[in-house]
Amino acid sequence: MPIILPKNLPAAEALEHENIFVMSESRALSQNIRPLRIVVVNLMPTKIATETQLARLLANTPIQVELTFLRTGSYLSKNTPEQHLRAFYTTFDNIRNQRFDGMIITGAPVEQMPFEDVEYWDELCEIMEFSKTNVWSTLHVCWGAQAGLYYHFGIEKQPLDKKMFGIFPHRVVRPSNPLMRGFDEVFFAPHSRHTNICEQQVEQCPQLRVLAKSDEAGMFLLSTDSGRQIFVTGHPEYDKLTLDSEYRRDLDKGLPIEMPKNYYIGDDMEKGVNFCWRSHAHLLYSNWLNYYVYQTTPYDLSSDF
Repeated sequence: MPIILPKNLPAAEALEHENIFVMSESRALSQNIRPLRIVVVNLMPTKIATETQLARLLANTPIQVELTFLRTGSYLSKNTPEQHLRAFYTTFDNIRNQRFDGMIITGAPVEQMPFEDVEYWDELCEIMEFSKTNVWSTLHVCWGAQAGLYYHFGIEKQPLDKKMFGIFPHRVVRPSNPLMRGFDEVFFAPHSRHTNICEQQVEQCPQLRVLAKSDEAGMFLLSTDSGRQIFVTGHPEYDKLTLDSEYRRDLDKGLPIEMPKNYYIGDDMEKGVNFCWRSHAHLLYSNWLNYYVYQTTPYDLSSDF
């Protein structure tokens, strides 16, 4: 089944060029199917690119998905045209009385700041509290995972000596978990962050289960037993050239940045990128949609969560 995207959203055209089935809202209304309602709290500065990355992964399943894009009302993005935000985004005030099958909270370039100093922190806390009662399963990504772990369980983030930047191998440590179905024992995923979660605090938290981790990049995938809260510390949704763009951007700015690990073929920028994480990114999102959203969410979203 296709993903349902608003007419004229840039992601729709991009995915159609990739031969991914995108359905218009008007055509979806003619089908006697209730799509899964997924709200994306997009905190990334590159909002249009992130829309496409997430829509690509959510579209690659047999389940019809309807996306709602949410921006913060307390902070206006400086990197996305205001016309795009007005056309395709809503704010929390407009959905606070609605219910959703799933929520995705993205990363954000604020990880080196204390959580409480982030301009929209209070609003994000309100959204995360809302997710407990109005969202069946929430997927937190990168800084969104750090923010969710801190808000829900008090787990701190810690600064790294240098940026965790590149493609890293991870081991599945709970193969029986539905999120891990079909995963190879070792798989790759991108990371791009200056901080890490406190693993000692995670190990002491009885509500959390570690599903996959990396010897170098640390804990990658965590979940509550119910799957109502899921945390991904990396960026499996990243495109082939996203890390390349970030690397070139930082080089142009004269920032201290090392070449992303395990990314360029032979560590040579001119030889291209070893795109080795795409299949497991699709598998992670399809497993989430199937086992923790579609199979478990009530058909009637007005029923008790």
